[in-house]
Amino acid sequence: MGKVIAVVNQKGGVGKTTTAVNLASFIAEKNKKVLLIDIDPQGNSTLGLGFDKEKETENIYHDLIESLPIKSVIKKTAIQNLDLIPSNIDLAGAEIELVNIENKEIKLKNALQNIKNDYDIIFIDTPPSLGLLTLNALIAADSALIPMQCEFYALDGLGQLLRTIELVRESFNPSLVIEGVVITMFDSRTNLAVQVVEEIKKKFQDKVYDTIIPRNIRLSEAPSFGQPINIYDKSSRGAKAYERLADEILSMK
Repeated sequence: MGKVIAVVNQKGGVGKTTTAVNLASFIAEKNKKVLLIDIDPQGNSTLGLGFDKEKETENIYHDLIESLPIKSVIKKTAIQNLDLIPSNIDLAGAEIELVNIENKEIKLKNALQNIKNDYDIIFIDTPPSLGLLTLNALIAADSALIPMQCEFYALDGLGQLLRTIELVRESFNPSLVIEGVVITMFDSRTNLAVQVVEEIKKKFQDKVYDTIIPRNIRLSEAPSFGQPINIYDKSSRGAKAYERLADEILSMK
């Protein structure tokens, strides 16, 4: 049965989608069957894998809200072994629509029961919030992967995320664990970045991955071409870092 990893952080701009897309792509390249579920209404993972989100008329919204079978919204990507469940702005109203739906917190978990055996790893790219969509992801997941950027406010709001994870454990998903913390957007030229890394390691200790993702222009460019970094520029520093991270995660699986 596949492992389900929710990529979560309620702060925006921390490299969450970049991490979800590139990890999914590198792990698929290593002959693992991977599914990436985009449950962010912005649809950035969908764009990052080369899909026109406005043309994906059947997406995760139709599974969660209209109970369309989840297999019918899975798309093959250009990368061998990597599938996508896309998202678009339709999902923006889902938080409100889910409120009146029975078992609203476990819609995604129930849907994944039908496909977990088809994949080695399922990544869920969540919105930058702790609403019902992220809650669905955490309840459906075996673990949470937390990207954290090397900036002054990196730890701001972290307590709220950890409390949410703990509440999910207590009320819905007792086996949920923190998969790990990945440090992103690291610039070794700044003292602040080094200090933030030290603080993150102090807080999470052995949960912090050895691999640190650097600031890298090629990582920033790749989504505008609808490509993960291993397709766009595999020789870049960003690509090499995400490949090391993929190896690190697979070695711990």
